[in-house]
Amino acid sequence: MELNLAPKFAQKIFEGEGGTYYRWSSAEYELLKEAKVGGGRLVLQPRGFALPHYADSNRIGYVLQGSCGVVGMVSPNASQEVVLRLKKGDIIPVPSGAVSWWYNDGDSELIIVFLGETSKAYVPGEFTYFLLTGTQGILGGFSTEFNSRAYDINNEEAKKLAKSQSGVLIIKLPEGHKMPHPCKNSTDKLVFNIDAALPDIHVQNAGLLTALTAKKFPFLGEVGLSATLVKLDANAMSSPMYAGDSSVQVIYVAKGSGRIQVVGINGERALDAKVKAGHLLLVPRFFVASAIADGEGLEYFSLITATE
Repeated sequence: MELNLAPKFAQKIFEGEGGTYYRWSSAEYELLKEAKVGGGRLVLQPRGFALPHYADSNRIGYVLQGSCGVVGMVSPNASQEVVLRLKKGDIIPVPSGAVSWWYNDGDSELIIVFLGETSKAYVPGEFTYFLLTGTQGILGGFSTEFNSRAYDINNEEAKKLAKSQSGVLIIKLPEGHKMPHPCKNSTDKLVFNIDAALPDIHVQNAGLLTALTAKKFPFLGEVGLSATLVKLDANAMSSPMYAGDSSVQVIYVAKGSGRIQVVGINGERALDAKVKAGHLLLVPRFFVASAIADGEGLEYFSLITATE
């Protein structure tokens, strides 16, 4: 069976004053569907706000840029919202069904890439989002009577609850708008900065590899995923590696450029490609991958569909 492992850029599916959302389409990259994994990238402008929503897939968010991100989240089995601070290098697991909103409290772009598994998704290979409010929000789909009785409010309040937000997906909040303050204790438990972590492998003048599992970061166990971050210095190489537990590896190129080779069944080379920032590629289970950085170095973040 011939596999198309060629790296792909994400497609823009929404753009507004508050920000942009990109996704990798399973129609354009069929291996996503076969491997049951997906990816998306959120770019929030200053005061950009991603409306409250939940998704049908377990995901990991990795902050590529920004130091003043804020996320509010209510996990499926939780009764209260937690508000967390995000900065570059942070990893935050987002369980399937968790309600979350995302806000950029800084004066420069906040960029987060989301990678996850889609084994229970409506569209294999893609995340489906369910918005609570806005023109595509779930509340707007219910009648005024249903919303009024469900939330014990009058009809006018029910109409306002369902229809007052005219935005779609991402909006820009007014200057001076009051937002909940992040909780440091919750952030320490639910967010892990992989950039600041002690690397598992560090070779002088070559690079480093940092692996993140539920053993290091227990909240990862909630999504059943793990991650690695590889930073290669100029012209350095990462040794050929594979996942011995039959998991799939999803690689996002965060910075720099280089060349990646993947070898699979019968020793056949399945991929030999130039990669650069923004590329996403998959390494099928038991296939072996290796990378060589160009003169500017190469940095990539990987999701692995297993907890270890």
